[in-house]
Amino acid sequence: MPLLVTDAIVLHGMEYLESSRILRLITRDAGVQAVIAKGARRPRSRFGSALDLFAQGSAQLLTKPGRDLQTLTSFDVTRSRGALAADLDRFTGAAAIAEIVLRFAHDDSGPEFFDIVEHALDDVAAAPPGAGRERTIGAIWRIVGALGFAPSLDDCSVCHSPVAVGDAVLFHHRAGGILCDRCASSHGGGRAIPRDALDALRAWLGGSDSLALGGREARAHQRLLHEFVREHLADGRAIRAFDAWATSAGEG
Repeated sequence: MPLLVTDAIVLHGMEYLESSRILRLITRDAGVQAVIAKGARRPRSRFGSALDLFAQGSAQLLTKPGRDLQTLTSFDVTRSRGALAADLDRFTGAAAIAEIVLRFAHDDSGPEFFDIVEHALDDVAAAPPGAGRERTIGAIWRIVGALGFAPSLDDCSVCHSPVAVGDAVLFHHRAGGILCDRCASSHGGGRAIPRDALDALRAWLGGSDSLALGGREARAHQRLLHEFVREHLADGRAIRAFDAWATSAGEG
């Protein structure tokens, strides 16, 4: 079987039989991959603690075309991201990011997507106390954009004409972004968002990770993101970690 050596991040893990683990990785060169780490749970396993959640390193995979489960032969850690486990907001945010990636990315996701996920987890891990939610919102918007579902924020998402934004603008989830006045009058629903909220969306999708939001403003952005993802990416099934993050962190 061909040997693939690639950067990888552990996004999910589960015990398998008596001594092994099954992992799901995002890799730089092969997108999302499910792998088995044989003997990983043995006391003297060559993997040691390398396969902790959100750890990143150089992975060696024995691959076989058409097989759903590849074999992980080694994983040399370069980044452990222990800070994610030290703070509940960071950890729940990282878990939401991982689930979005695992549910909606595929094995053809390229190096650019890997870099976005790597940067997203680093941003959340480095968040100061109380800022984990804002970092997670921005990270997931960038991932949504990289998956090809970025909302329209400058032109009307129905007629595609430029939109002059006043104090607020109508954001319509089903239409996929903002609406001009004419289209807003003929499309029910939607959510009016202020200009500064639209500017924050533009900044996040453009790569910014340092926006500071008040509690109420952050909760509003969290709801907007949750509704958009449920509308455009979800297939009717629960996105458990993402849903839990979006609802529990938004309380109060």
